[in-house]
Amino acid sequence: MKSMLAVAISAALTMAANSATAGSAEAEKWINEEFQPSTLSKEEQMSEMEWFIKAAEPFKGMEINVLSETIPTHEYESGTLTKAFEEITGIKVNHQLLGEGEVVQAVQTQMQTKRNLYDAYINDSDLIGTHSRLQLAVNLTDFMAGDGADVTSPTLDLEDFMGISFTTGPDGKLYQLPDQQFANLYWFRYDWFSRKDLQEQFQAKYGYPLGVPVNWSAYEDIAEFFSKDVKEIDGVEIYGHMDYGKRAPDLGWRMTDAWLSMAGMGSKGLPNGVPVDEWGIRMEAGTCNPVGASVSRGGGANSPAAVYAIRKWDEWLREYAPPGAADYDFYQSLPALAQGNVAQQIFWYTAFTASMVAPKSEGNNTVDDAGKPLWRMAPSPHGPYWEEGQKLGYQDTGSWTILKSTPTERAKAAWLYAQFVTAKTVSLKKTHVGLTPIRDSDIRHESFTERAAELGGLVEFYRSPDRVRWSPTGVNVPDYPKLAQIWWQQIGDVNSGAFTAQEAMDRLAGEMDITMARMQAADEKANIYGGCGPRLNEEKDPNEWLNMPGSPKAKLANEKPQGETIAYDELIKQWATQ
Repeated sequence: MKSMLAVAISAALTMAANSATAGSAEAEKWINEEFQPSTLSKEEQMSEMEWFIKAAEPFKGMEINVLSETIPTHEYESGTLTKAFEEITGIKVNHQLLGEGEVVQAVQTQMQTKRNLYDAYINDSDLIGTHSRLQLAVNLTDFMAGDGADVTSPTLDLEDFMGISFTTGPDGKLYQLPDQQFANLYWFRYDWFSRKDLQEQFQAKYGYPLGVPVNWSAYEDIAEFFSKDVKEIDGVEIYGHMDYGKRAPDLGWRMTDAWLSMAGMGSKGLPNGVPVDEWGIRMEAGTCNPVGASVSRGGGANSPAAVYAIRKWDEWLREYAPPGAADYDFYQSLPALAQGNVAQQIFWYTAFTASMVAPKSEGNNTVDDAGKPLWRMAPSPHGPYWEEGQKLGYQDTGSWTILKSTPTERAKAAWLYAQFVTAKTVSLKKTHVGLTPIRDSDIRHESFTERAAELGGLVEFYRSPDRVRWSPTGVNVPDYPKLAQIWWQQIGDVNSGAFTAQEAMDRLAGEMDITMARMQAADEKANIYGGCGPRLNEEKDPNEWLNMPGSPKAKLANEKPQGETIAYDELIKQWATQ
């Protein structure tokens, strides 16, 4: 006698009309052997896959090219999901992986030349201000209702995507579909922080408990304590801080990724500050025209809070990080924690959770013999200029983007692949592999409840209401590729000792204004930015702006208030009751 499951699958297969049955056996195989767990039942998964099979019929035999950066989530897509997609739909996908800078460069090149280099990109939602202004990316809202209606899944469920607000332009249109997301949080050695002897030493020296730092004062004290006082644990020389400073493009993203706003440079407002955002660019509420980055134009990029942020980054890297950290890039610094000689990191990306829960046999010294993490993640501490109501950190949302230079038929095939790798049939398993959740339903699934203790706070964070205080670059940035490249060179000059933090940020803010002035001229002449290009304020005495309420903020008399910490277990309780 057939089981109820067999009967249901048989019925689903019967419903697949025409040649849709061509991929049904393959879909069943992938569902049974790979796409578990899922928030859908197997019957619902089959139904969703049957839609893909039928929708893909006109594109069978087509070969498309897509590009993303190299992280575990995209490695899984490139190595496994492309194979599944081809077997089920008949569409071959070449999913190429490159560094983040190369992805941004490819997007920029295709936008400038209007040559179809790739049929779709997973590029950061940090470009939402660029895409919504230049109108060179496909407006997905209109696409789903028009040319792409026949290839838009009825089970897409946009409301289930946690980062959908990040990929929506000021016009209310969707320009990108989230594929993965991860936040920069605070990371620390829970086992070391739990030691009674270290707790007593820290309390005696600093007058408050060793715990998760709430502010940068506490973070600095903890960095000093482990680097200068503890120095060694279990025969290993240890350090109180980790970061990176290699003179390369990702050093710029290290700062535009909300570092200045973590210090408190920007304005209140979620998901991004209004009128001054995390880049220090001012754009008045209700408008789409940036008016400047320099304090003299009402921006905050060279304000006292921004200078403080850069100075602290440089000081901590020099004084408390392991030797050589200043020469690390993004990809080298974060996995370096697995060596087990660092007590904490203020700017740690949850995208590296997968590598940090690898077994000891693979060289990870931050898990115990049973594979449980010796570390935890927690909210980022904030600087002295920060106020309640500001964003507290960055959240990367790598998102599917199709450019208008891609021929319609290729765009439709690419849109099918983008939906496939984010579909509910696939997304929960992909989330378990890469640990970069995009769907609220996935992170709340019982499989993550069971796995939470192994992931050091990731599940608790993404289930908490706090997650909205971490967000990508917002709409104030009019042209991400052009402005982002300015940052790393200026910041690199601080690390090299060529310029002070104030000198570097003055130059940075000035160059941003010069670049935006060129954008303004182009927009006024040829409507390049759809009328939403910069319209710079006239310069005036910076003190006039600094004396006004809000950002840019005047220099504080005391930039190191009393350190404040919270016990990790208490923090988790707070999240659970919110």
